Amino acid sequence: MRLRNAALSVASAVALVLAVPMSANAATGDFLYKVGPGVPTGLADPESGKCVDLPFTTEKDPGFAPENFTTSTATVFLDFGCNGDTFYVMNPGKRLGDRLKLRSVVFS
Repeated sequence: MRLRNAALSVASAVALVLAVPMSANAATGDFLYKVGPGVPTGLADPESGKCVDLPFTTEKDPGFAPENFTTSTATVFLDFGCNGDTFYVMNPGKRLGDRLKLRSVVFS
């Protein structure tokens, strides 16, 4: 009887652990930037630790004027795939001007 109760307890604990959803690791807030002739766009609650190629940016027309309104540090890159030597680290709340060009970002 005790063995059956112990086994049932262990099985119930395992089921409970597997049933509780794991929270995604995400930066809370918005990361904004402009594209083209100054059209505002951005990312909402982006995933942390994953490189994001910014939508609507191209080889010819990178994004510009980033604003980091997330809870995480954003590292922006001039090249796609978070590659290259040209990058800038933006703390939460940081705004940069039109001169900074970017095509990808990764959040801490």
